[in-house]
Amino acid sequence: MKKLTITLAVVLAAFTATFAQKYAYVDTDYILSNIPEYQDALDILDEFSITWQKEIETKFAEVDALYKDYQAEAVLLPEDMKRQRENEIIQREKEAKDLQKKRFGRDGDLYLKRQELVEPIQEKIFNAIQDIAETENYAIIFDKAGSLTILFARERYDLSDDVLDEVGTVMQTVRLADRKRPGAGQPAAPSTGSSGGNSNNANKMIERSRTQ
Repeated sequence: MKKLTITLAVVLAAFTATFAQKYAYVDTDYILSNIPEYQDALDILDEFSITWQKEIETKFAEVDALYKDYQAEAVLLPEDMKRQRENEIIQREKEAKDLQKKRFGRDGDLYLKRQELVEPIQEKIFNAIQDIAETENYAIIFDKAGSLTILFARERYDLSDDVLDEVGTVMQTVRLADRKRPGAGQPAAPSTGSSGGNSNNANKMIERSRTQ
């Protein structure tokens, strides 16, 4: 009986400790949309993606023009000239595809540029969340903008503004009074996960290249 009492006491203590732990959540869409540096990074990525896309389209347009010229002149060309023109078209098309892969491939220039501009910002946010969790003794902090489905959450458990205030010690953030939720007068910023919701050209090009 004494052993049973001790066992029950241990189980009850563990059960109580589990429910006594603190939980909270953040909204990384909201956090990112209120960091001007992040928005600037997205604008820069857009500029690169637009410039590089035009560069690639020019290359493919040149290939298309060569092919049309070849079709129009093929009847009059000797066989050795035909092969030379065909090889030139094939080579130019390969160069265009290689450039497309270099710019927008899985580890291409746009991906590397995104790592350079965006990941340091995401790292600062993660560090801020970690600091708050350790300081305030939170067991788990969920991301409302991530893949986790939260059907209901009371605002008092939302630490997003606390994270912005914490991040504000190392980089500029929007003042509390001026902060807006995504969809409330400004576009939503993508989450830190791979399922981000922003429709900027940079993300479109990354996704397009990964499906090719």
